[in-house]
Amino acid sequence: MTHVIRSIRADEWPAVKALRLAALQDPVAPIAFLESYEEAAARPDSYWRERAAGAAEGTTERQQFVAEGPDGEWAGSLTVLVEKAGTHDPFGGAVEESQGHVVGVFVRDGQRGNGLIGALLDAALEWSWGLGLERVRLFVHERNSRAEAAYRKAGFVPTGATAAVPGNPEEREVEFEVRRR
Repeated sequence: MTHVIRSIRADEWPAVKALRLAALQDPVAPIAFLESYEEAAARPDSYWRERAAGAAEGTTERQQFVAEGPDGEWAGSLTVLVEKAGTHDPFGGAVEESQGHVVGVFVRDGQRGNGLIGALLDAALEWSWGLGLERVRLFVHERNSRAEAAYRKAGFVPTGATAAVPGNPEEREVEFEVRRR
């Protein structure tokens, strides 16, 4: 692989914004992400500065990783949120143990199938284990078979838990996890 997997830096907020907007234009975006392109594009630059700073290298509450190509282009990204025991997750469920929660997984079309998702997830797991977390989870829409296959290939397994999709309780998000060995 010719890409470098690394944490973002706070001053890279324009690239964070550009990659997120690209992700939200992907054909599966309506079932993969919990916001629309229009919502994200309308956010002021101050939002993107804060978002990048809050997930940049050196932070311990969340970390955004990117796959940077030899030309400097970001081919993909994901973010790990630290969920503390006793809090509630984005779906309203109780968090029973401190854990990592992977969100915002995206690899650009044309870069898929070359191991980038696996490499990004490996970085997310390594960072999470370094914080002492014993579990990392993610949710995937029940109809997002492409993402589900990638997560299974990376070692994530379904837990049997599901959550209603916010704003559409008839559809489900399926929880997958990896536990520290």
